[in-house]
Amino acid sequence: MNILILGASGFIGTNLAIKLAEDENNKITLVDKHIEYFTNIQRFNFPNVEINIAVLDECEDFCFLKGQDVVYHLVSTNVPTTSNLHISQEIEANVLFSSNLFDACVKHGVKKVVFLSSGGTVYGKEAKCPLSENTPTNPISSYGVQKITIEKLLYLYNYMYGLDYRIIRLSNPYGPYQRPNGVLGAVTTFTYKALKGDEIQVYGDGSVVRDFIYIDDAVKGILNIVNGKNKHRIFNLGCGYGTSIKDVLNTIERSLGLDLNIAFKSGRTVDVPVNYLDISRYEGYYGSLNPISLEEGIKKTTEFMERELL
Repeated sequence: MNILILGASGFIGTNLAIKLAEDENNKITLVDKHIEYFTNIQRFNFPNVEINIAVLDECEDFCFLKGQDVVYHLVSTNVPTTSNLHISQEIEANVLFSSNLFDACVKHGVKKVVFLSSGGTVYGKEAKCPLSENTPTNPISSYGVQKITIEKLLYLYNYMYGLDYRIIRLSNPYGPYQRPNGVLGAVTTFTYKALKGDEIQVYGDGSVVRDFIYIDDAVKGILNIVNGKNKHRIFNLGCGYGTSIKDVLNTIERSLGLDLNIAFKSGRTVDVPVNYLDISRYEGYYGSLNPISLEEGIKKTTEFMERELL
């Protein structure tokens, strides 16, 4: 199968590419903006992986779509915490790019588009958890608005042109190859700072609740959804239960046997107080996800960091 991953050098793209490349029948094309981003992938020397560099903006010509069966759309120019700062520019960058991409997918005969949406931002803060796929979507960040708009564009392109798609509303993945000093990934960032003895900044009092999923479980779920046949095109994907930031910190402290240096900061308006997903639709089709525990995931992440980063 010919598979293209856009935004392939990031955390999810790297893990997804590694897993897909294990099947020698897959021909994987990875696309991102800079060749130096692909260091983690290049070390594997996969014979069935090709790397392309592209601008990935509204001026992209998408010539690399020719002959592709499945296209993974992982491209995003922003993150939830800063997306409200430049709303019009971010909507233009992400929504216009996606519309042009879907036009090109139709033109080149792509069979299926897979869009990584956000289970953490599309539902907003008014709905009760666990959040099902039928929960009304009222985002409180531009990031969530962009994700929902792109979801609706896929529905439209399917209606107009028959473009098949899958939308995965992913919770909060963590684990190997996630940037430990980035603005996403509380579990990864906190674990890295704990190992280095650095200060861990927590916004609010630690009561914010999220659905954290180890990246291997996330990739397994993504591939089941993409390759499965069923009547649904939108799936939540997470552990299916919530964990507070305070409990994350306690689990890191217990797992590593370290005293953490924690600094509590003022809460942020873009942070939904409680968010965790109902994954019964997924498990109804593919069986129990049976994700690993947070403690085990932290230990696996620590082993990776000690081997690759510290």
